[in-house]
Order: sequence, then structure tokens, then C-alpha cells
Amino acid sequence: MIASTTHRRNKASLAAFFTAAAVVLCAVSAPAALAADTYTFDVAHSNVGFSIRHFFSKVPGHFTQYEGTILYDTQDLSKSAVNVTIDTASINTGVDKRDTHLKSPDFFDVEKFPKITFASNKVTPAGAGKAKVEGMLTIRGVGKPVTLDVDLLGSGPDGWGGIRAGFEARTRINRQDYGVAWNKLVEGGGSVLGDDVEITLNVEAIKQAPKAAEPEKK
Repeated sequence: MIASTTHRRNKASLAAFFTAAAVVLCAVSAPAALAADTYTFDVAHSNVGFSIRHFFSKVPGHFTQYEGTILYDTQDLSKSAVNVTIDTASINTGVDKRDTHLKSPDFFDVEKFPKITFASNKVTPAGAGKAKVEGMLTIRGVGKPVTLDVDLLGSGPDGWGGIRAGFEARTRINRQDYGVAWNKLVEGGGSVLGDDVEITLNVEAIKQAPKAAEPEKK
């Protein structure tokens, strides 16, 4: 009888122990489930640039108006995501006449195609502080898959009560794939412009406060 009672007490103690352990494990794992944070581009401290061969050198340019959102999961990068929208009319290469030509139907045709967009569909860790971001880049209404090679530059307090993170992303595309086909042959062979365009995004992003839960409807 005494042995039976002791056995029941031991079973009850074990049950209580495992229940407590489960509660602790749930509490520990909860932050990981909430690890994804939303960051938005700080345009004042970011740059969306490109370069293309002109004869034998590379000419740089950038866009001045754009917006981007990064869903950044430091616990599991594969759950991260990136979306970028660029105003094509904001192209700037430092030469007004050239920029006017780039906005024309020969190149970006900004009246008909005012936006360039990128939407990720896969993020893969690629070593310490690095990731590959695959997604769809759309220019002149043509969407093509591209892969961004990304350096995760770090994150932390900004001194004004916020949190910031830094990223650098690079990719290369062929402009002909998107219908940006204008060129001019030169005497002796060759052409004025190359087809490969190197794209670099230097991004400083600001962590957004979580949205407050909406009150339940009665």
C-alpha cells in the first residue's frame, strides 16, 4: 500500500516537472517566433545606384526617389523578405541632357513605365554576414528573376531612440532582357553602350515599431 502511494506521488511529481519544463521552453522559444522585424529604407542615408559601360569606361548613375521595406528575421534569414519600388523619372547621372534621353522611350519610357520594382521570393544565408536574395525585378513591365548578393552590415541603436540596420546588395543584369535596347554602333566596330548593368543598393533602414493590436469588435 505504501509503495503504491509512493509510486503515485512520484508519477505526479514527474508530471508536474514536465509541465513546468514545457512552460519554460515555450517562454524561451516565443521570442524566436517574433524575431522578424520590419525595417524601412532611410532614403537620406541610402543609395540605389548603377553603372554601365560607355565606350571603354563605366558611367555611374542613381535614382533619387524610391522606397523599400525589409522584413528582417535575425533568427532565421530564410523568413526575411525585401520589397523595393523605384521612380524611374528620378534617374540622375549628373548630365541633364543624358537624363532626358534615359527617361525617353529609348530607355526607361517613364511616362508609360513609371516604376521599377523588386519583390523577393527567397532569402538564403550565404556565410557569416551574407545572404542571397532571389526575387523578381520588373523594368518596363518586364519581370525577370535576379539574385542579389547581400552583405549584412550590422544593426543597433541610432542614438535617437531607434534601431537601424545596414545592408549592401549587388547584382548584374542585361538591359536587353528588359527591352532597354537603344544603342549606337561606332566606326571600326563596337557600340557606345554595353549591355551589362551593375546594380548596387546601399541601404540604411530604420526598424518600425510593431503595430498596436486592433481592439476586438463587440
